[in-house]
Amino acid sequence: MATNIFDLTGKIALVTGASRGIGEAIAKLLAEQGAHAIVSSRKLDGCQAVADQITADGGSAEALACHVGSMEQIEEAFATIKGTFGKLDILVNNAGVQFVAPVEAFPTEKWDQILAINLSSAFHTTAAALPGMRLRGWGRVVNIASAHGLTASPFKSAYVAAKHGVVGLTKTVALETAEEPITANAICPGYVLTPLLEAQLPATMEKYGMDRETVIKNIILDRQPSRSFATVEQLAGTCCFLCSNAADQITGTTISMDGGWTAQ
Repeated sequence: MATNIFDLTGKIALVTGASRGIGEAIAKLLAEQGAHAIVSSRKLDGCQAVADQITADGGSAEALACHVGSMEQIEEAFATIKGTFGKLDILVNNAGVQFVAPVEAFPTEKWDQILAINLSSAFHTTAAALPGMRLRGWGRVVNIASAHGLTASPFKSAYVAAKHGVVGLTKTVALETAEEPITANAICPGYVLTPLLEAQLPATMEKYGMDRETVIKNIILDRQPSRSFATVEQLAGTCCFLCSNAADQITGTTISMDGGWTAQ
């Protein structure tokens, strides 16, 4: 019987920012593929609800509160994982925040927050995960970057800088682990239809005096040639592929899911 190269049974997977949206979808699909999903976010109640749903659906999961902007909380989270499971096979860095303002008006505290959560956290979690992955001879690091890790937009200096940094960090980790059964890759989505984006639609519709469909196609998706959102399920599928043995030789790369945005 052929081995299922997409099977993740027995793998322990940590997904940050997993209380909703992309992170939630990734945690659920990893569990469907047999992994034990550690659903992490800043607040316990949000990630607990996702973990409970995974369990109710027959998967294996638990919640772990961790504010990835805090080095202390990252250290505590990894100590808990090591004490409970003795290993971490898959690390998905998904947590992120956004703020928009011109460079000269960009609040210093917002710059520091975005760099800490969107970039520094990925460095700290990866540094914590790699020794164990090397010891056991297998590991996957998947960073959820952005089309803004490959190109730029005005008024998003911190986000663009952080996501470019995530892409660079991903490539560096891949090169440092290239001769080992460990891979590091980044997924670069364009616009994804998440609950957060849905919540912003009414204000955007009011601002431009447009209906929902027109605002989506002409304003939000203006730079995305497909004029369609990526879905959280599609992001999750790509992530799970990168975590599988089918992707053994894919490392140090970026996978764009942006409807042609960065092809322009």
